[in-house]
Amino acid sequence: MWQALRNAFKIPELRSRIIFTFLALIVFRMGIYIPVPGLNLEAWGEIFKRIAETAGVAGILSFYDVFTGGALSRFSVFTMSVTPYITASIILQLLASVMPSLKETLREGEEGRKKFATYTRRLTLLIGGFQAFFISFSLARSNPDMVAPEVNALQFIILSTISMLAGTMFLLWLGERITERGIGNGISVLIFAGIVARYPSYVRRAYLGGLNILEWIFLIAIALITVFGIILVQQAERRITIQYARRVTGRRVYGGASTYLPIKVNQGGVIPIIFASAIVSIPSAIASMTNNETLKTLFRAGGFLYLLIYGLLVFFFTYFYSVVIFDPREISGNIQKYGGYIPGLRPGRSTEQYLHRVLNRVTFIGAVFLVVIALLPYLVQGAIKVNVWIGGTSALIAVGVALDIIQQMETHMVMRHYEGFLKKGRIRGRR
Repeated sequence: MWQALRNAFKIPELRSRIIFTFLALIVFRMGIYIPVPGLNLEAWGEIFKRIAETAGVAGILSFYDVFTGGALSRFSVFTMSVTPYITASIILQLLASVMPSLKETLREGEEGRKKFATYTRRLTLLIGGFQAFFISFSLARSNPDMVAPEVNALQFIILSTISMLAGTMFLLWLGERITERGIGNGISVLIFAGIVARYPSYVRRAYLGGLNILEWIFLIAIALITVFGIILVQQAERRITIQYARRVTGRRVYGGASTYLPIKVNQGGVIPIIFASAIVSIPSAIASMTNNETLKTLFRAGGFLYLLIYGLLVFFFTYFYSVVIFDPREISGNIQKYGGYIPGLRPGRSTEQYLHRVLNRVTFIGAVFLVVIALLPYLVQGAIKVNVWIGGTSALIAVGVALDIIQQMETHMVMRHYEGFLKKGRIRGRR
């Protein structure tokens, strides 16, 4: 591995991309420590701790703080991180599945993708502005002590809203620059950096928690099994053979090739967990705002009813999102349109039904896997009685982005005849 890293820095283009990515991440981490203007830091620290204790160790605030890399607990200009962009992307993807105009835009090639990206940025600006104003207004109204003495509530709301929205749009711009001049997808890399930055604090909590040797072994084993399982499932896919008919035109022969249609085990990625987390946190948020003890007890984060509903929602959204992004009828029509067929099946209806059956079976495996990953942090915390977040959305994102970065570096190195991070036998098998 170290030899592969040395080879990576021997390639000028790859070296410049790696350095640019590191510099961009340094800028991102520095912004975490820039507080919103007009904020009383001591008062916010006490308020955040009190709210987090009310919502539970795995409540919505703690969950959100993981994605922002600690920006929320510091109420920095990057408090919202890139979550408005993620929300806007998910909304537009869902709308594209039901709105023919958006679907046609995506089919227009490069120009269509540019238009879709413009729509996403505009919706991000709208969602981010509303979210920043709501956070600022709610805090200024419910916690006047959080506002610094030198500014009034109205000034704080204006300053806070503009600062957080500017921070989100800056991160969006920075992510696009990383995609263009760095390694990996820029937005994913920023989320990855925020998640990984929390890992040292987990080690510190485990150390201060006074774990015995068996608990340490259990913790390390669960972490390794989780990473291995995520890699296995994220890379797993069901390949369906597609045969294209041979056509003879004059003296030329067209078609006759055989390829495959990949159906990934985890089609939805982390989207089902994000959807489920957002919905299952609503009763807890209502209970906190209304101070309803019954709701607090029933929907306590980590409680039986909470975990049951959370698991069912993850399972449901896995199927829902798989159907949204993989339409068997459309794919069957495209295969028939270009003269292809699945061996042993008639083009058209038979192919569509077969794709439905395969998708349902493969998605079931992915849904069970996501339920296990989503509930794993709560099970680990219940076993060792320490707030260490292993598994969940953060682990899926961290491992997925790391795989993507390694694969991009691998591509650069193999193209220039360097041995990459993969084993020699696997590289030879590709050639």
